Amino acid sequence: MIRARLIYSAIALVACCQIAIAQPNPKGLKDYYNNYFPIGVAVSPQALKSDEAALITQQFNSMTPENAMKMGVIHPKEHEYNFEGADAIADFAGKNHLKLRGHTLCWHNQAPAWIFRDEKGDTVSKQVLMQRLKEHITTVVTRYKGRIYAWDVVNEVISDKKDEFYRNSPWLSICGPEYIEMAFRWAHEADPKAILFYNDYNEIDAVKRGKIIKMVKDLRAKGVPVQAIGLQAHWAINLPSAKQLDQTLNDFAALGLPIQITELDISVYPKEHEARAGKASDIDTTFSADKETQQINQYSMCFEKFRAYKQIITGVTFWNISDRHSWLDNFPVRGRKDYPLLFDSKLNPKRAYAHVISF
Repeated sequence: MIRARLIYSAIALVACCQIAIAQPNPKGLKDYYNNYFPIGVAVSPQALKSDEAALITQQFNSMTPENAMKMGVIHPKEHEYNFEGADAIADFAGKNHLKLRGHTLCWHNQAPAWIFRDEKGDTVSKQVLMQRLKEHITTVVTRYKGRIYAWDVVNEVISDKKDEFYRNSPWLSICGPEYIEMAFRWAHEADPKAILFYNDYNEIDAVKRGKIIKMVKDLRAKGVPVQAIGLQAHWAINLPSAKQLDQTLNDFAALGLPIQITELDISVYPKEHEARAGKASDIDTTFSADKETQQINQYSMCFEKFRAYKQIITGVTFWNISDRHSWLDNFPVRGRKDYPLLFDSKLNPKRAYAHVISF
């Protein structure tokens, strides 16, 4: 009996060892792309307290706060800052040795209403608004100096309208385009070592791309420290085409500045303007085999192009962690669930993941 127990124990020990050997710690996206560029992800403070935290550290080596550093969140009142969420993200990045991008210092969306108004509720003067912007940028950038290596300084100031250059916003109507220049100068003064990005979407559109490039050239000719370009890359299963993406990357490469893919996701619904007027009830919202195949093909093509431009692409960041949560849920169609990322709602890699790492 004793001999039998010893034999059984020995067999069990060998089996355990074999299991341990057969199941090493899996590699993450960051490991497969170690010789290309960092792979990042947009996060919330809440995600860092959930089971998604382990996925972040396993798969990624860079993070961007999705909302916690936007002006409306971090600076809700003129003399009040809310650093709790931003600090939690910065602390997590430091503890786990992840690079950290700052997002975003000046944007027309998610800006607090107070910044454009005086005590009477009237529109402030240019002088007042510029001073408020300077104070905000200086305070936030200084706080994270040495921890944030790159900032999206100005976000989405180019108009989508073909016959309009700058986006019509309170920033533009009150300050004129000078606020763009000064935002970069103030950010550079606050942290001379941080890499300063101009960040925008719909960059695959040739007309808008041309306007972005012209603005960056004009600013740099004046000595404004626009040091890199962020391409948001909110794309879809039907856009961009391989030719369109190659032309986009080639045109921006001609600037001679680093490029980052800053907010990548690939919607499983075709990017069509008429979809904005649609209803979820009118659309097949299941993650069908056909949608999955198209998404696989699109992710494969995009990363093939990214690898081809590795000399100028210095980072690729996914916008959200998994299909459990995406900003595309309910947008642009209310009530519609999207599945735009490489991990499903249970945090398992989707089939597209294998194609992204197989090269």
